[in-house]
Amino acid sequence: MDPEFGRGMAPRKREPWRTTLLLAYQSLGVVYGDLSISPLYVYKSTFAEDITHSETNEEIFGVLSFVFWTLTLIPLIKYVSIVLRADDNGEGGTFALYSLICRHANVSLLPNRQVADEELSTYKLEYPPEVSNKSRIKEWLEKHKTLQTALLIMVMIGTCMVIGDGVLTPAISVFSAVSGLELSLSRDQHEYAVIPITCVILVFLFALQHYGTHRVGFLFAPIVLAWLICMSVLGLYNIIHWNPHVYRALNPYYMLKFLKKTRKSGWMSLGGILLCMTGSEAMFADLGHFSYSAIQLAFTTLVYPALILGYMGQAAYLSKHHALDSTYQIGYYISVPECVRWPVLVLAILASVVGSQAIISGTFSIINQSQSLSCFPRVKVVHTSEKIHGQIYIPEINWLLMVLCIAVTVGFRDTKHMGNASGLAVITVMLVTTCLTSLVIMLCWHRSPALALIFFLFFGSIEALYFSASLIKFREGAWLPIMLALILMAVMFIWHHTTIKKYEFDLHNKVTLEWLLALGDKLGMVRVPGIGLVYTDLTSGVPANFSRFVTNLPAFHRVLVFVCVKSVPVPHVLPAERYLVGRVGPAGHRSYRCIVRYGYRDVHQDVDSFETELVESLATYIKLDALYRCSDAGSGSEQLDRYERENALTVIGSNPLRRRLSYDASHEGVSSVEARVENSPNGIVEVPTAAAAAAAPVVKRVRFVVEAASPEVDKGVLVELQELCEAREAGTAFILGHSHVQTKPGSSLLKKLAVGVGYNFLRRNCRGPDVVLRVPPASLLEVGMVYVL
Repeated sequence: MDPEFGRGMAPRKREPWRTTLLLAYQSLGVVYGDLSISPLYVYKSTFAEDITHSETNEEIFGVLSFVFWTLTLIPLIKYVSIVLRADDNGEGGTFALYSLICRHANVSLLPNRQVADEELSTYKLEYPPEVSNKSRIKEWLEKHKTLQTALLIMVMIGTCMVIGDGVLTPAISVFSAVSGLELSLSRDQHEYAVIPITCVILVFLFALQHYGTHRVGFLFAPIVLAWLICMSVLGLYNIIHWNPHVYRALNPYYMLKFLKKTRKSGWMSLGGILLCMTGSEAMFADLGHFSYSAIQLAFTTLVYPALILGYMGQAAYLSKHHALDSTYQIGYYISVPECVRWPVLVLAILASVVGSQAIISGTFSIINQSQSLSCFPRVKVVHTSEKIHGQIYIPEINWLLMVLCIAVTVGFRDTKHMGNASGLAVITVMLVTTCLTSLVIMLCWHRSPALALIFFLFFGSIEALYFSASLIKFREGAWLPIMLALILMAVMFIWHHTTIKKYEFDLHNKVTLEWLLALGDKLGMVRVPGIGLVYTDLTSGVPANFSRFVTNLPAFHRVLVFVCVKSVPVPHVLPAERYLVGRVGPAGHRSYRCIVRYGYRDVHQDVDSFETELVESLATYIKLDALYRCSDAGSGSEQLDRYERENALTVIGSNPLRRRLSYDASHEGVSSVEARVENSPNGIVEVPTAAAAAAAPVVKRVRFVVEAASPEVDKGVLVELQELCEAREAGTAFILGHSHVQTKPGSSLLKKLAVGVGYNFLRRNCRGPDVVLRVPPASLLEVGMVYVL
């Protein structure tokens, strides 16, 4: 399947078992790297200071019981059995849940929603709108904007905690793996060796990000598979050799004994126990790269049993060794036989690097999705693989994560504080997923609100218990993810809020169509050769930046196209459904509107391919519009209302006429290139692309096949196509608004700081729309716009 086409366009088919096995194997290195290395630091974090290991073994057996039931209830039952089914056309993650909710209920704060978006192939609803039952929850959400804002803030909190996890997980994973040196070095040597080695590995890890994981990704699955097998074998060895009856600790009664004996200290130690499910969210977030059956198979048959055996083996060893003189010896490596300790240390370090790589890639992905929903400032996104969709690299975020990871490692210097910080980030993301999944059960699956409430109360209460245990460790490391989340939340909310206010300002100040049509020769306006692409966020009307442009410079291009690049709440938009094209005014005005739709996981095109496809789409629309007008006249129907005709948009790409457009490589020189209409039974209008015309002797042409002999096509179509070709050959100008935002007089101090200072600072220091849209500087025209909000 072409990765740009996404998943979920057709009903799910059962994959061949060989494909499922291969995907399950590949998922080990991407999905389960973080989850599989959690035994390195769970016991060590749990027994850091709050509780001690006594000779009765009630503490270690209670912790083992908690770990077993936590892994069973959250990753196995909640995620594998329920949450993975709440996919968005095969995609998973926080934004997938939010996208599903936005499609089934009008709760999105972005006001650019169109009815035409609902006709997309990927705009899949569980039930048709006329069949689905009216939900009071849905009506309540759609009626109150405060609830919609609260829902978006919840999604932002989950996103911020995922980014925080991208800072903490590499630090604690690599640090815990390298800490195995403590058993072979003296305490002084250990203090001066572990931190530098951890920092070097982290720098090496982040320095390799720009190469893309596809170059070394083939090593990930074997490393994690070897680590899981190694952990299982060591677990079995420790169980058989030290305590074959450790399985009794799986009885939930030991949890009660643990809490009864340890009381408040035991409750506080739950912040370390919850680290056993670190990485569970990756099963859902990375669903789009694999399949439900593959992730389910890998977890139930390999990952889950290996983790249980690993934790049981550690508990069996500790149950027979009570005279441990230091807390750091509660760690994983104390239970590894000395003869294989060094190979296990190397394998653990490699596995921790793989697990860190997974969370770093996930951080890049969720920031890219945040950008598509206008919830994050514009940053550079590099697609590292042409074949594997979704593998991206964000340089600014990468180096910021590296600096923060090293700062966390050097600042905390122990697993306890790192574990407290990481645990709070992980459990917050899980709580957000639980809340959003409850809404999906009601709004998207149309199940009983009672069922959604049971799901929310059962899993939410478990996660709330762990959340409270993590939050109580605020002064012992848990402050870090909260501080990071507050900073990121402020950035995201300011950017999103101001973006919406700018859109409303544009909507309020757009000019009328009559004003545009009145710009004729009598007003001194000149139509210059070429195509003018006016970028705007509006899906209808004439933007204010264009009125300012023609007011100061009384000329605009022969062919005028108002281009709106918008994000749709679906993961992917088919290339055949990407363009919505229509006219602005009558045909003789040569003004068009083109809405380019992308999903939140789509790859944006470069300017050359976009420009070429845009011209092709306009040519196809001209032909289709002529046929439509001819069919209206032939049927004797009256001319449609002018407003409806001028605002009608047509999907260009899915029509068979679209496939008749072809490319023709000509070896004529640049000087001999001309746009022309050939007088033949099949008239061909040829346009050299801008890249080829500027490049050199080989000119790449776009050929519009027009059946001139067809009675439905009048000469006006050929003339319009000829003008389009001449304009394309004359060149393309990209007209963008260069915005500056200021607050209204009398605004509050908070608004002045947030909008006037915060947003303008982010706008100046982040990438502009011209860079994001890949506009060539030589063809760029910026129009200054002042937004008074």
